[in-house]
Amino acid sequence: MARNRVKIIPLGGVDEVGKNMLVVEYKNDLLIIDAGLKFPEEEMLGIDLVIPDTTYLEAKKDKIRAILITHGHEDHAGALPYILSRFEAPIYSTKLTQGLISVKLKEYGLAGVVDQRLIEPGDVLHLGSFEVEFFHVSHSIPDGVGLIIRTPAGTIVHSGDFKFDQTPVDGLLTDFRKLAEVGSQGVLVLLCDCIRVERPGYTPSEHLVGDAFDTILYQAPGRVIITTFASNISRLQQVLDTAWKHGRRVAVVGRSLETSVSVATELGYLIDRDGTLVSLETVRRLPPERVILLTTGSQGEPTSALSRIASNEHPQIRIIPGDTVIISASPIPGNEETVARTIDNLFKRGAEVIYGEMKTVHVSGHASQEELKLMLNLLQPHFCVPIHGEYRHMSLFRKLAEEVGIPESNVLLPEIGQVLEFGDHFGRIAGKVPAGSVLVDGLTVGGISEIILRDRQHLSRDGVVIAVVALDKQTGKIVAGPDLISRGFLLRRDAEGLFDAAQEQVRWTLDQGARGGVEYGFIVQKIKEVLSQFLFERTGRRPMILPVVTEV
Repeated sequence: MARNRVKIIPLGGVDEVGKNMLVVEYKNDLLIIDAGLKFPEEEMLGIDLVIPDTTYLEAKKDKIRAILITHGHEDHAGALPYILSRFEAPIYSTKLTQGLISVKLKEYGLAGVVDQRLIEPGDVLHLGSFEVEFFHVSHSIPDGVGLIIRTPAGTIVHSGDFKFDQTPVDGLLTDFRKLAEVGSQGVLVLLCDCIRVERPGYTPSEHLVGDAFDTILYQAPGRVIITTFASNISRLQQVLDTAWKHGRRVAVVGRSLETSVSVATELGYLIDRDGTLVSLETVRRLPPERVILLTTGSQGEPTSALSRIASNEHPQIRIIPGDTVIISASPIPGNEETVARTIDNLFKRGAEVIYGEMKTVHVSGHASQEELKLMLNLLQPHFCVPIHGEYRHMSLFRKLAEEVGIPESNVLLPEIGQVLEFGDHFGRIAGKVPAGSVLVDGLTVGGISEIILRDRQHLSRDGVVIAVVALDKQTGKIVAGPDLISRGFLLRRDAEGLFDAAQEQVRWTLDQGARGGVEYGFIVQKIKEVLSQFLFERTGRRPMILPVVTEV
């Protein structure tokens, strides 16, 4: 058996979209690649964010040599403020990525505390047993990188989020030459972005979005409102360039967009020609045909600028006849309904809305089938691990890899927490570590259990009935009540007879069970049982029953 074995452990980002986090481990050295978050699923009521479970890393904090961030999107860097209190390690990232991370750390009081280190494509780091080289990739945000990790067991390539865009907005191509060079030297494992594997051909160039903006602005009779992801700096640049060409001024509306624009402009990744970028107050004094509003809300977030505009609740902006709204983003899975609601509301207000496949106002930053084949052919890896995708994407990637000659058995499809072990012509799933999801609810990180989520689902579905009763401490007899208070179940005025009968059921049960004193637990349980059964028989619903028993 070979002695040199390297472990790869996904703590997020496989069999899901978002929450990307990978561990590469060799003996006493450990690297973390990305630390992302994802938005909650529909049934996660009240949850703000979902981040990876880092229990495994906390137990090995002395082995962590670095955190390597591939780019500045939230699903790759958004969890950093939440996990950095649990272990310390230098964070390596490119200039723009570092700028976006710094703003987030400042919000959480971590500015100046965290060790951030700047890298550029082509840089090589020596981190314990690892040699890490960075190469540029095209994506929907500038300064994205992939990783070449040389280990005693062999070379690992992490693709980062990428596509082979031949005409990117910033003019920087994915580094074909470096990929071919590494492929000729031999690659043990490719960790490859696979989220767009369902799409045949090539992902359209970002350049096409600029052409679509140009056409729309030429035809738009009045004000244009554009929404996109706040971190899509390339798209923001296209908005500014097209606005400048058509003599329009751009105002940014929404805190996350304002932050991204400020950071990107300060670092030189967003170029404002001739004062195209102005304040909201300035554009309000301009005629509509000279105005572009760049807003948050591409995912239909209820508190975002565009959602408030669509609902006629924004304090400064109202839809007016002649407005054109461009939704320059695709809905993240789970957000389709909120996006559709926003679009409907905009149409109701009289706006012309351009979205989805109507015109090329959005293109993906991820590789389609032919680009994935090109990546595989350039690198010719011995093993592949598809990442950044749900299970169907990973399974389809395995089939695609077979088409270019990689055996099915050499494409491993891990679950979160599974340990992948690789050596010379050797690869297997070799166990599992503690892993999963940590739920963020306001200031609470990880304190929300499945039981609490089930309670929230129960409340949202059937409501709650509170039963208030006062009992004589000595005899256990009812002194006052029972009074029933309902929230989210039925209004008392709509079901007066039902509530009167329910109260009578509780009163009769407590009178029958009086035992010369108050046994609190017994009484609470009896109230729950009798009310739950009675209300289900009469309504077919099971509201949460909360007894409040007072001893007098």
